[in-house]
Amino acid sequence: MRYIIPLILLLAIVSSCKYEKLLKSRDYKLKYKKALEYYEEEDYMRAEGLFEQLKPILKGTKQADSVFYYAAYCSYHQESYLLASHYFDEFRKTFGNSKFAEDAEFMNAYCTYKLSPRPSLDQEYSYRAISLFGIYMSRYPNSGRTDECIGYIQELRNKLVQKSYQSAKLYYDLEDYKAAIVALNNSLDEFPETEYREEIMFLILKAKYLLAENSIENKKVERYQSTVDEYYSFIGEFPESEYHKEAIDMYDNSQHILKN
Repeated sequence: MRYIIPLILLLAIVSSCKYEKLLKSRDYKLKYKKALEYYEEEDYMRAEGLFEQLKPILKGTKQADSVFYYAAYCSYHQESYLLASHYFDEFRKTFGNSKFAEDAEFMNAYCTYKLSPRPSLDQEYSYRAISLFGIYMSRYPNSGRTDECIGYIQELRNKLVQKSYQSAKLYYDLEDYKAAIVALNNSLDEFPETEYREEIMFLILKAKYLLAENSIENKKVERYQSTVDEYYSFIGEFPESEYHKEAIDMYDNSQHILKN
């Protein structure tokens, strides 16, 4: 065992020296060949180093698209999704007629999808990925990846729905009922089929009731009437709601105040 570790270290040093020598070499055919070998061996860091050197050298040659394409995949395999997305996008713009163009366009969308964070964070990449998957499907309507794209889009939309719901509900939790009503309605307008629809509509009703309850006298009639109107909208859509009893209580209290 004590001989194995020094031997491994020696082999690593020799391999490193060979790679450094290869980086300094002007034998570009050898560099291209070794870059592909490193890629096949999943040594993406070394493969990327060689591909990056070859980009300006082989630009305009028949190997150019392969160099740029595999360089983008090296970034992807190292989980540098932002850089990979950029490279795949540049590839599409530069090598639109390449046999790799369709895959590069898909990978641009997929890398952007990989950048999408959890729902509580900014969803810029989610919106961008949805757009890119849509563009890909419109350009390649017969692609075998259509169902895959639809699945990713649905996953991203679910994340956007959750983000919209959480952001709107935050106003309610902070007891800023006026802002909550606006935000919750905006969430419904943007995602009418949301899984949170019943809860959102109930929160709008309750926010209106609490806003009326905490209003100055000359605003109360208008706001209690708005609560009653909201009750009819809610109960008309969800007559068997789990919030039914609380909704009726708010309705009865509002009607009692309006009558007096």
